[in-house]
Amino acid sequence: MPITLHELALTLRLPVLAGDVSKPVGWVHGTELADPTPFLEGGELLLTTGLRPLSADYVERLVRAGVVGLGFGTGLGHDVVPAALVDAAERAGLGLVEVPREVPFIAISKAVSKALAADEYAALTRTSDAQRALTRAAVSTGVAGVVRRLGQWVDGWVVLLDAAGEAVHTHNARLAPDLTAEVVRLRTAGGLASAAFETDGRHVFLQVLGSRARGVLAVGTAAPLDAADLSIVNTAASLLTLALAQNGDATVKELRTCQFRLLLAGQPVDGLPERFRVFLTGTPPEDGFWAEHEGQIIVLAKEFDGFSSSEVDVTEVARGYREARQAREAGVRTFEDFAGSAVPLPDGFADALLRPLDQETRETLKVWLGHNGAWDPAATALGVHRHTLRNRVRKAEQALNRSLDSPGLRAELWLALHSEGQ
Repeated sequence: MPITLHELALTLRLPVLAGDVSKPVGWVHGTELADPTPFLEGGELLLTTGLRPLSADYVERLVRAGVVGLGFGTGLGHDVVPAALVDAAERAGLGLVEVPREVPFIAISKAVSKALAADEYAALTRTSDAQRALTRAAVSTGVAGVVRRLGQWVDGWVVLLDAAGEAVHTHNARLAPDLTAEVVRLRTAGGLASAAFETDGRHVFLQVLGSRARGVLAVGTAAPLDAADLSIVNTAASLLTLALAQNGDATVKELRTCQFRLLLAGQPVDGLPERFRVFLTGTPPEDGFWAEHEGQIIVLAKEFDGFSSSEVDVTEVARGYREARQAREAGVRTFEDFAGSAVPLPDGFADALLRPLDQETRETLKVWLGHNGAWDPAATALGVHRHTLRNRVRKAEQALNRSLDSPGLRAELWLALHSEGQ
């Protein structure tokens, strides 16, 4: 939740002088204007040193503009907050805090910015966790699992209605009102996909599932859905739309494909081993994770029959997929076989190319190139910070007097490094 003026005052030890300090602070703005309201959006905490007289009309204008509070700086033009301002703020209900000179205005801005950033991060984390949980529920327990899991995440009731308006799956349905009239109104409203309203003290959100209106998802909560909750509901609606459009194995296959796309984008998926290989094969396994992507079967497992990558974790699936394709194109079973199957190099080529590089730099390049130039995985494998890795690669470029952005140089180094000692 956003930080309130009361919490901010407690954190920075600002005396509260008047008004309602329970409202959340959306932003902080310093001003000495006689009327700053044309430049405000609402939700601000205004900071001033009182260079201009602040009348009751000034306070009332701030309240009408949606300002949540006023911070008055003392120790500069005023030793204390004017009593008339305190009285006006109390009458208008505007939160008023004193800002002593030892508390700089910038400290207040930083405190609010930090709280807002923490709130946004928490919302993003919650949304990501919910999306993963809903996807896992869709794969493991189907439509009913998605409905139940959604109700748990938004802490409310959930009803899934089919195309005929009949409830087919519910969570805490005893709390749900009769939605027949609202569902009919939504479907006859000329293309509306969603609606929100309040009834019986609950906030209700309706979402039509799919362009063909295969059903309606209804969610009821004690408070209106915030941005994170709406994102979670939209994820559930997408999964349910897919489930209603397809059935049985086809649904599971599509969901697994969606999960694999998430893995390719660097988003972790639960239920996988800590380390595994990416296999390209023609037949899916009876159990374990598999997906269909670009017309081929992808299997993520420790062992399987197919063209395989080197070992990867859930953050390295994109690299593993590239390696498995390279192994298949080279006609070898594993990427390690491909790495060691390079064409013979001309005599003296490797020695001449690697001569400017010390052993540490050679080992660094070998690991870095083995991770396709990806900084974070390579740094982790080497046990160094990514900045240290960058410095070592830059050192190699200086020694070679060539840029490692060149695919040709990378290929030459890869072959040379793997030919050492042969």
